[in-house]
Amino acid sequence: MTTTIPPAPPAPRTPRGRGGLPRRLLRGPAADPAWARPALLALLTATGVAYLWGLGASGWANAFYSAAVQAGATSWKAFFFGSSDAAGAITVDKPPAALWPMTLTARVFGVNTWSILVPQALMGVATVAALHAAVRRRFPAWAALLAGAALAVTPVAALMFRFNNPDALLVLLLTLGAYAALRAQESASTRWLLLAAALTGTGFLAKMLQAFLVVPVFALVYLLAAPAPLRRRLWQLAAAGGVLLASAGWWVAAVALVPASARPYIGGSQHDSVLELALGYNGLGRLNGEETGGLGNLDQDAGWGRMFGPVIGGQISWLLPAALLLLAAGLWATRRAPRTDPARAALALWGGWLLLTAAVFSWMQGIFHEYYTVALAPAIAALTGMGAALLWERRRTPGAAAVLSATVALTALWAYVLLGRSPDWHPWLAPAVAAAGLLAAAGLAAVRLLRGPVLAAAAALAVLAGLAGPAAYAAETVRTPHTGAIVTAGPATSTGFGPGRGARGGGPGRAGPGGWARGPGGPPPQGPGTTGRMPAGPRTACRPGAAGPGGGRGGGPGGLLNAGTPDAAVTSALNAGAASYTWVAAAVGSNTAAGYQLATSRPVMAVGGFNGTDPAPTLAEFQRLARQGRIHYFVGGDRGQAGARTRGTGSGSDAAQRITAWVAANYTPATVGGTVLYDLTPGAG
Repeated sequence: MTTTIPPAPPAPRTPRGRGGLPRRLLRGPAADPAWARPALLALLTATGVAYLWGLGASGWANAFYSAAVQAGATSWKAFFFGSSDAAGAITVDKPPAALWPMTLTARVFGVNTWSILVPQALMGVATVAALHAAVRRRFPAWAALLAGAALAVTPVAALMFRFNNPDALLVLLLTLGAYAALRAQESASTRWLLLAAALTGTGFLAKMLQAFLVVPVFALVYLLAAPAPLRRRLWQLAAAGGVLLASAGWWVAAVALVPASARPYIGGSQHDSVLELALGYNGLGRLNGEETGGLGNLDQDAGWGRMFGPVIGGQISWLLPAALLLLAAGLWATRRAPRTDPARAALALWGGWLLLTAAVFSWMQGIFHEYYTVALAPAIAALTGMGAALLWERRRTPGAAAVLSATVALTALWAYVLLGRSPDWHPWLAPAVAAAGLLAAAGLAAVRLLRGPVLAAAAALAVLAGLAGPAAYAAETVRTPHTGAIVTAGPATSTGFGPGRGARGGGPGRAGPGGWARGPGGPPPQGPGTTGRMPAGPRTACRPGAAGPGGGRGGGPGGLLNAGTPDAAVTSALNAGAASYTWVAAAVGSNTAAGYQLATSRPVMAVGGFNGTDPAPTLAEFQRLARQGRIHYFVGGDRGQAGARTRGTGSGSDAAQRITAWVAANYTPATVGGTVLYDLTPGAG
C-alpha cells in the first residue's frame, strides 16, 4: 500500500450555550476518540508537574542570566537591551528575548528562583502541546500523544525547560513555527506562512543564528509541496523572507540607532556591534572555532558520532536511531503520493530539521555544549510518532512489520548501551529495557498473526521499552538541582561527564570545548567523569555549602562558569553606602559579577563580559568612572580574576587584565570575608 493516512475530518461546531466551551476543551473535536483529549490533558498535566517539581532547589540556576533578569526587573532600559546590570555597563552575549518572559514575571512576583524558572517550565508544556497539535494535523491521536510524550521525557528537554538558558524559548518558537509552516503547506496559506516566518525570526532574538538552521527546510518544503502555482509560491516565500528579516531585525536596528553612549556595551563583541555578535561569536565562529573573544577551536570530538557520544548520547539520542529509520521508512511509504501530500511534507519538514541541525551540531568546531541538543528533541519526537503511525497502518505487510520490529529492537539495544554508561545507577534497568524491547520486537515481527489484546499488549510494550530509558534519565534530571553555566541531564557516566554528583547538578564547568576554567581556590576534589575526551585538571565546580537563591552552591565569588555566594561580610561591605555609587563593585567576568549582584541586589559591573575578553570598559573608561566615584570596590585576587585567566582563551581584548593591573598598582587591597577588595573611592588610593 502507498496511500497516506487521511486527515481527521473537521469537528462539527458545538452549539453555544452552557457548558459549550468547557465541553470543547475537555472533549476535543467530535471526530477524535473519546479518550484522546483526556489523554492529552493528562500528558500536559504530567509534563507540567515534572517540569515544575522542586524548581527551587536549583537556586539561581544560571546566575549569568538570573543577574540580567534582576537588572531588567529594576530598569526598563536594562530590560530592553538585556544588560547584565541595572546601570547598563554591558549586555549578556545573547539577544534579550529569552530574558523578557522571566523579567516580566520577576517584576510581578519579585526576583526569585520560581519567578525565573516557572516561565521556562510553562514553555516546555506549551512546546509539548504545539508538537502534539502539529502531528495531530495528519496523523492519529495516538501518534500525536506518542510524539508529545517522547518530547516530554527527552532528558535534555527535562533539563532545559527547568533552566534559565535561552534554549527553552528558542525551541518553543521553532516548534510553533513548524506547526504554522505545516498549516501553510496544507492550503498554500499566506497567513500561516508569514506567521511561521515571524515565529522563526523571533527565535533569532532568543539565540541568534541557531534559529535560522530550520529556515532552508521550511522554505524548501513549502516551495516543493504547497498546493499552489509556482509563481504564487515564490512571491509568498519572498514575503515570508521579508517578515523573517523584520521580526529578527527590528531589535538589531533599534540598537544600531541608539548611540553607544546611551546604551550598554554589546557583550560578546569586540566592537560593540550586534551584527558582529550574531555573525562572529554566536555565528560563524561557532562553526570554525575562530570566535574572537571566545575560547578558540579546542573541540576534538566533532564528527558524525558526536550525537551518540559519551555524554551527548544520554541527553538526546535515545530515539534518534528510531527517528532516522522511521523517517526513511515513511518517505518510502509515501513515495508515490502526490506532490502536495501533507503527510510526506510533514516528514520532510521534521526530517530536514533533524538532519540539518544534527549535521551542524556534529561538525561545528567552536563552542558547543551538550544542552544545545534540545533543539533536536521536537524533530526526533515528531518523526517517532509519525513514522510509527505510517508503519502501523501498513503493519499487515511484511516490510512494514519488519521495519517496526527492527525499530523497536534497535531502540531497546541502544538504550541498553546508554544505560550501561552509568553502570552503578539502577543497574537492573538496562537488561529490563533490553528484554522488554526484544520481546516487543518479536511480537511486532509476527504482527500479522496477532489480534485484539495480544496485539495491543505488544504495541504497549514497545512504547514502554522505548520510553523507559529516557524517562528514567529525565526523572533523575528532575530530582537533581542544576546550577552554573554548563549543565547536563541524567546521572553521571563512566565515560564522560554527568551532572556533577558531588555538586548535585552543578556540572563540571567546561570553559567551552576542551578547555577547563580555573575555579576559585584551585582544583576541587576529583569526581565522576575525569576520563572524558578533555584533559582532567582544575575545574570550575561548586564547593559544598548553602544553596539558597544565592546562585552557586558554596561560598566565594565564583569564576568563569559558576557564580558563588559571597561571604556575609562582603555583602555587607558592598551594601554600605550603596546609594552613593552607580556600581557597588566591579569584577572580572560576568559570573563573578553575578554572584555579588544577586547577593546585594545592586549593580555590579562585569568587566570584560562573560569571558573577561570584551573591551568593556577600556582602561581609560574604567579610570574615568573610578575617579568620578561611580564604582565603590574592585574585586581582586585570584578569585576575582578567574574569568580573565582561563586556560585556552585564545583571542579578544586584554582590557580586563590591564584594569586589574592598574587597580593593583594604585589602590590598597583589603581582605574581607576571604575576598580581596580594592576601595576605589576617590582619595582611597
